[in-house]
Amino acid sequence: MSKAFGLWSAVFLGIGSMVGAGIFIVIGQAGSMAGNIVWLSFIFGGIIALLSGYSLAKLAIRYQSRGGIVEYLVQGFKEGVFSGSMGVMFYLSNIIAIAAVAKSFGTYGATFFTQDKMWIDILSVGIVLVFVFINLIGASLVAKSENIIVLIKLSILVIFTTIAFFNINPSLLSLKDMPPISGMFFAIGITFFAYQGFSVITNTVEDMKNPEKTMLKAMVIAILLVAVLYVFTSLAVLGNLPLSEVIKTKDYALAEAARPIFGELGFKIMAITALIATASAINATLYAVTEIGYTMAKEGSLPKIYEYHIYNSFEGLIVSTIIIIPLILFFNLSEITTVAAIVMLIVQGVTHIGHLNVIKETKANKVIIISAIFGMFGIAAITLYSTYHSNPKIAYYLIVTFALAFFIEILLRNFNNRIIQKQKD
Repeated sequence: MSKAFGLWSAVFLGIGSMVGAGIFIVIGQAGSMAGNIVWLSFIFGGIIALLSGYSLAKLAIRYQSRGGIVEYLVQGFKEGVFSGSMGVMFYLSNIIAIAAVAKSFGTYGATFFTQDKMWIDILSVGIVLVFVFINLIGASLVAKSENIIVLIKLSILVIFTTIAFFNINPSLLSLKDMPPISGMFFAIGITFFAYQGFSVITNTVEDMKNPEKTMLKAMVIAILLVAVLYVFTSLAVLGNLPLSEVIKTKDYALAEAARPIFGELGFKIMAITALIATASAINATLYAVTEIGYTMAKEGSLPKIYEYHIYNSFEGLIVSTIIIIPLILFFNLSEITTVAAIVMLIVQGVTHIGHLNVIKETKANKVIIISAIFGMFGIAAITLYSTYHSNPKIAYYLIVTFALAFFIEILLRNFNNRIIQKQKD
């Protein structure tokens, strides 16, 4: 049986996963913090992603399982309460990310009507319910159109960035108007959220041709190409919009940046692109979370053959939706994005600590793994510190999330006799 993923198909999968909703969400959020040097935040975010990608690629090569990060946690920390709790946490982090993407969909969608919170919430919840219904009936049309969607959003982003880059107002990028350098560091955690998706490459390992040679190469190429796109996109946005406008329109700044060059039509095209990107991201993530993340968290293992079927996804979809909707309704985009970014940084940081326990098996470079650990926790700490002063509730949300993951793990162990098991020896 021929393997589906070669080098470039894995690279494009990674690019498609990264250049999804993330850039549409974070460019304004990060730009409002770092100002005209936000491009540096994207460079540092890319470096952190490369370090993390190296660690995950090495783990994927050794433990070739579609269980992904949950599998690596169990391999690193054995089948205990801690690895189980982190497995549940990984599931919850993806749920929070879906809520952030849905909120972004609602925000961009509302620009066609009004920025009234009610409309944002209606559109955000509505798009989640649409894809829940599509997944329940097992429709494959959206999944089959994913490559076309990736091509559309990439093409529009590249065209916008190229034209906007040559229309930059140099004074807007002047270093004399540079905000405090601390803002650039505070924004790194948010920019890392835009790179989320590179770990999807590791889930293809079972269907990858010669993963020992292909996995790490695909990971590095995908992250580097996306980093270049993000740096030029951030320069294009901050070079065409005054910082005051970026702050004012931070939830849809990428579309707003198209207005000075392309007029109202450009704004609408970019907003539509954001809607397509966020919708496709919700669909792809919803399937992965409910089919793999939820099953691993609840059952502790994956079946030998996984089919796209209503009876597999029903329970996971319903439970996930019940968690997602309150997140959309009761939290703003900035809060959800920040919590999602910090939780993902911590989960990946813990995964890299576990990697040290099996590093003799993976034959990874210890210095790079330790750098990944410090990078993840360092940026998580900086992001938490920066947001604590403006919104101290973020810290409490994180505590509640981790406590909830531990509580769910204890319940599943005691009432279901469930243990998250190794999928590979």
